[in-house]
Amino acid sequence: MKAGRGQVMTNEIWVRVSEELKQTVGANNHTTWIAPLRFEELVDGVARFHVPTTFHGNYVLQNFGDQILTQLARAGITVQRLIFAQSANAAAAPRPAAPQQAAPAQIAEEDDATPSATLDPRFTFDRFVVGKPNEMAHAAARRIAEGGSLGFNPLFLYGGVGLGKTHLMHAIGHELKASQPHLKVVLTSAEQFMYRFITALRDKRMMDFKQLFRSVDVLMVDDIQFLGGKDSTQEEFFHTFNALIDAGKRIIISADRAPGAMKDVEERITSRMGSGLVVDLFPTDFELRVGILQAKADYYRAQYPGIVVQPGVFEFLAQRISNNVRVLEGALTRLFAFASLVGREISLEMTQDCLADILRASDRKITVEEIQRRVSEHYNIRLSDMIGPKRVRNYARPRQVAMYLSKKLTSRSLPEIGRRFGGRDHTTVMHGVRKIEELKSTDSQIADDIELLRRALEE
Repeated sequence: MKAGRGQVMTNEIWVRVSEELKQTVGANNHTTWIAPLRFEELVDGVARFHVPTTFHGNYVLQNFGDQILTQLARAGITVQRLIFAQSANAAAAPRPAAPQQAAPAQIAEEDDATPSATLDPRFTFDRFVVGKPNEMAHAAARRIAEGGSLGFNPLFLYGGVGLGKTHLMHAIGHELKASQPHLKVVLTSAEQFMYRFITALRDKRMMDFKQLFRSVDVLMVDDIQFLGGKDSTQEEFFHTFNALIDAGKRIIISADRAPGAMKDVEERITSRMGSGLVVDLFPTDFELRVGILQAKADYYRAQYPGIVVQPGVFEFLAQRISNNVRVLEGALTRLFAFASLVGREISLEMTQDCLADILRASDRKITVEEIQRRVSEHYNIRLSDMIGPKRVRNYARPRQVAMYLSKKLTSRSLPEIGRRFGGRDHTTVMHGVRKIEELKSTDSQIADDIELLRRALEE
């Protein structure tokens, strides 16, 4: 989305910015926190928004303020500060009532069927590309969606951002809505659960809250790690979890890490969450990323007929954007939109120009620790021996290789690298780097090892 600098902020611009934010904060967060915001005015670099509650405004400012400022800047709007507050005439002002802005629990309270208004139409099983890194998670989600008896409950999905956890949860909701419309299914985020819990406490409606969440047939909670440190909300979630498990209801939970690795979440909760089937969605491999791009392109060709994607574009994107499928799909979305506007084929040159900011942000940051681990695995020695004090050749040469790669592939200084190798002096690192540079020209095995490791680290 482009706009001229110094453009006057309008409600129409905010609507477009809000839609762009959905791509970065996710559909659930957008529905709960961004969609209810109402732009009021921009004066002297201060943008003011109406919010339904003070808590809502504080939460948005703390968690999404920087992203809102960034997106406004991309739209050509100069904003130095954001204010989220209830308007003086908020009581008289009509609240926008769009179905998609209702929280899942609200819809479930009014309709016993799956809350379809909260399900993203893009996230179905048909549009989920399966590969080795996610095939187990996909199979488990399919089994739940098909109904019948299960040998596990709950299903706990974990992995990094953009690997498909939320997609699978929405897909389960779509499938259950179609095949078993009588079921009461709630898909919510941990933030939404917390927000509704706090609201229920404030309004003295805890019995309604308990009845709402404990009467469902299927409860799906996304990003459960955000309950960390929220003791009262954790307590209520624990009792809700137990009540549903005891009643034989199904629970699906997602997080960015395994149950035992979550910080500030009570052990009794992580233990119960880990008592079912725990599935790790591994980072996507190159082939899976290419497959995702091809599937996404097939979908866009129906919207943008006639647009040609030149050979090599998918492979280039899959190589350069490797850590986040959401970013990868967003990049392709931008390419198709741009190509339709300018009436050109999607070439490698256009891709590099159009996605310059995304490609810069997606450049993988290699760490010294990752280099040490890779080198120790390559030479089949223990990591502790490689970075330890022993000077025998079996450890010293791999150590020098790791120092050389750390100097070439990271921005760390020699003293910083030395500290990560058992507190060694920077002169030791300098000697190791020089030694490997000399050996590369005389020892073909060392040269091959360096090239193999470099490719593996940059993959």
